[in-house]
Amino acid sequence: MRTIFYARVSTREQTIRHQIDHARQAGFKFDDRDVLIDEGVSGVSVPLRERPQGRRLFDMLRRGDTLVVRWLDRLGRNYQDVTETVREFMAQGVVIRTVINGLTFDGATKDPMQKAMRDAQIAFLAALAEAQADALKIAQRAGIEHARADAASRPRVYKGRKPSFDRASLDVVNQMLAAGEGPSAIAARTGLTRQTVLRIRADPAAADEALLAWGG
Repeated sequence: MRTIFYARVSTREQTIRHQIDHARQAGFKFDDRDVLIDEGVSGVSVPLRERPQGRRLFDMLRRGDTLVVRWLDRLGRNYQDVTETVREFMAQGVVIRTVINGLTFDGATKDPMQKAMRDAQIAFLAALAEAQADALKIAQRAGIEHARADAASRPRVYKGRKPSFDRASLDVVNQMLAAGEGPSAIAARTGLTRQTVLRIRADPAAADEALLAWGG
């Protein structure tokens, strides 16, 4: 029996070290060779089985093993994906434990009431994770729209340097950022420089205002 820690970070700028340290501080014990990390992978668009280390995870786990994740949202794209993945691992005899709140999901129980409570908790937490992701995307869009309206209502004296992106490419950048894509992948998709993508991510409202200043 072994303990495997799986993590996903969507951008290179996010660090995995604090997640590993947090898990160990919470009492989880695992070897460095049993740490699997998917970097630069969107949890919104890429299911676990299609991630490089996610595929390894399915191959490595055996009955009696413990899978440690920061939170259940690491294991899927949405409610259905997360719940199906958790239930598949439990059916294989794998115990899933979360660093946040120290939750344990074990498929070994045979008591129907305990199984019902466990499954209800999994469903609730998976739905909560999806709702939080959706709320974040809505908040980002609302913030950009507010900044756009505010910029349009103010007199513009100095327009500053003309942006290297247009409205279409900015929309693509914002959509990919909301989906958790990394700057390198976005730069390759849009043809913008990685630094430009980083500036947009750091201040999307300023990017939108710059376009408005130039009539974009």
